Amino acid sequence: MSDIGEKAILRHIRSRIPSWGVGLVLGVGDDAAVVETGPRTLVTTDSLVEGIDFRSEWTPPTLLGRRVLTINASDIAAMGGVPRHATVSLCLRPDVTFGFVDAFYDGLLERCAELGINLIGGNLSATHGSIVIDVTLIGEAHECLLRSGALAGDCVAVTGTLGAAAAGARLLTQGARLNAEGGLSSTGLWTESSSAAVLHCLRANLDPAPPLTVARSLAERGFVHAAIDLSDGLSGDLMALCAESNLSAWIDPERIPLNQHAVNLERARGGDALALALHGGDDYQLLVAVPAEKVEDAVAEAMMWDVKLTCIGGFEAGEPLVSLKMDQTLTALSCVTQDHFKGVKRPG
Repeated sequence: MSDIGEKAILRHIRSRIPSWGVGLVLGVGDDAAVVETGPRTLVTTDSLVEGIDFRSEWTPPTLLGRRVLTINASDIAAMGGVPRHATVSLCLRPDVTFGFVDAFYDGLLERCAELGINLIGGNLSATHGSIVIDVTLIGEAHECLLRSGALAGDCVAVTGTLGAAAAGARLLTQGARLNAEGGLSSTGLWTESSSAAVLHCLRANLDPAPPLTVARSLAERGFVHAAIDLSDGLSGDLMALCAESNLSAWIDPERIPLNQHAVNLERARGGDALALALHGGDDYQLLVAVPAEKVEDAVAEAMMWDVKLTCIGGFEAGEPLVSLKMDQTLTALSCVTQDHFKGVKRPG
C-alpha cells in the first residue's frame, strides 16, 4: 500500500464500482453520494476489527468482503427492509498488499451485485495497528419490524438451522481453512471423511447466507410482530428481544433446529451441538415473534422463499427472562452475549 499510494488505490477502486443502480442519483467521486430511498429509511453500521472479529490468516479477503456486507444486510432484513446503498471505510497498515484490497473488493462487489446494493462511497485511511473495516448500509422499508413488538402469546420461531457458524469458528482454531474461492484447503484436525461437514461449517462462519427476503414478506402480510437477527446466539438475542418487548420467553430444546453438520462434528468430538445453537452466535438467521393463530401461515410463507421456519417456544407476560422448557418444567437459561470490552465465554 505504501508503494502505490492512497490516490492511485482510490482511482483503482473507483474504476471498479458501478455508477448506476436502483435509487442511485450520484455515486462515487463527489464529497457525498446522492440517493433516493423509500418511505422509511433504515441505516445500520458495523465494524470488523482484525484480531477481534476476524483473523487475516484464517479469512480469505474475498470472503471477508462478502461477509462484511452480508452481516449488515442481515440487520436491514431483520427490520423488514431491503438493503440499497453501502459505504465502506478501510483502515489499513502500509504493509497490507494491494492484492488483499483487490480481493476484498472482488468479494464485496460480488455480494453487492447479488443483493442489488449500490456501493456509493467510503474512506481509505492508514493505521499502524489492526485492520479495521467499517460498513454503513442504507435500506428502505414500508413497514418496519421492531424488537419491541412481541406480544404475550406469540410463538418464538427461528429460520434455518443453528450451530454451524459456531462450529466453523472452532474448526478455524483447529487449522481448518478455506481457499480464496471458498473451497476447502485444509480439514485441520479432521479426516477427509468429515470434509463435507467441515466445508459446510467453515462457509457458514466465513460466508454466511442469511434469509434476507423472508422477513419483509412476513412483515407485509402481518405474520410477525417482532424480529432480530441471530448474531450473538439464540440465548442472547432472544433475551435482547424479551428486554425490548418487556416479556419473558421459553424455548423447548428439542424443537431447536440444529444444523446436522454441526451435530455430526460435535458428536464425533463428544461435544454439545445444542450449546452451539444456544450460545455460539454468527448464524445470522432470523428470530421472530409470530402470532399463535398465524404460525401455519408464516411457515407456509417462509417455504415460498425456500426458508424453513420452526416454532421453538413462546412469549409470556413477565420480567425479561429466557427459560428452557423440559417435561413442562421451566429452568432459567443463562444467556450468553457478545461484549467487546468484557469478552464472552463461548461453549467449549
